[in-house]
Amino acid sequence: MKRVLLTRLDNDGDVLLAGPAIRAVAHRAEVVLLVGPRGRAAARLLPGVHDVIEWHCPWIDPDPEPVSRAAVEWLIAEVARRDVAEAVILGSFHQSPLPTALLLRLAGVTVISAVSEDYPGALLDVRHRVPDDLHEVERALSTVDTLGYALPPGDDGRLVVNRPGTTSRPFDDPYVVVHPAASVPARAWAPERSAAAVNALVRAGWRVAVTGTAADSPVTAVVAGARRAAVRDLTGGTDLAALADVLAEAVAVVVGNTGPAHLAAAVGTPVVSLFAPTVAATKWAPWQVPLALLGDQDVPCAGCRARTCPIPGHPCLGVVTPAEVVAAVERLAAARLVASR
Repeated sequence: MKRVLLTRLDNDGDVLLAGPAIRAVAHRAEVVLLVGPRGRAAARLLPGVHDVIEWHCPWIDPDPEPVSRAAVEWLIAEVARRDVAEAVILGSFHQSPLPTALLLRLAGVTVISAVSEDYPGALLDVRHRVPDDLHEVERALSTVDTLGYALPPGDDGRLVVNRPGTTSRPFDDPYVVVHPAASVPARAWAPERSAAAVNALVRAGWRVAVTGTAADSPVTAVVAGARRAAVRDLTGGTDLAALADVLAEAVAVVVGNTGPAHLAAAVGTPVVSLFAPTVAATKWAPWQVPLALLGDQDVPCAGCRARTCPIPGHPCLGVVTPAEVVAAVERLAAARLVASR
């Protein structure tokens, strides 16, 4: 099989959304996936990935390192030694593929394709154009489809990950996951609101697992509250693979527009999405999974792409109440429990 390089150089959630396109290419070729440090955990969970190159990209990463000649030369050498026949650059509408294409060209890749609004000169062989309102999954699938890579028979295009299946359930009873933090602060509900929602879920009879990375502990400590039998704080205790197991066994997950929302979709768990419309839900909502989309999607500042909300009260998410969260959880959980019988 020929070897094809695909790139998705941002976060775990973005890499998960590239999964269906990766499987389409992997049906006919050996896939090498180029990712950044923030996407490596997801890359290692995706079916169809034969090899992974990790590189900190200074024009994609939100905390970029200085451009380094040594780092650029390292990437060129890593791609060149893999004898890649073709490359497909996947990314969002606000990311230019052209710097990546330049380095891949210097690495000897002869056929390079990407969606690009900018004139690519000699950097792209296929300059794909897509409608602006496509979901990220559809954007990536459209790009590889134009090159002749289609999903194999029986693949419905949902998100999928390889689960380790080694992480034990936090509760024997049905439980809800609340993941309160987000890599972009403007996409997270206020910690005290998440704490109130956890309390409301407990009063409604649910067990709740609070999840997050070790860096999220200032937030999750507030959300989980005092030690109690109905709430387990799993902060810092699950890497992405273990989190996939915890999410897979939950009846629903309450989460913002962040990577674990897409991980929940990849394991088929319904999502109560506290979606701040800094970017459009039409492009970024959890893909092909039972969904309750909460938050005011029509606020005047929708589409701001802010990393930190500058408006007091965070109006797009501040309107959501704990009671709405509980109602959404119970609606989605009832359908999931019925389907599992």
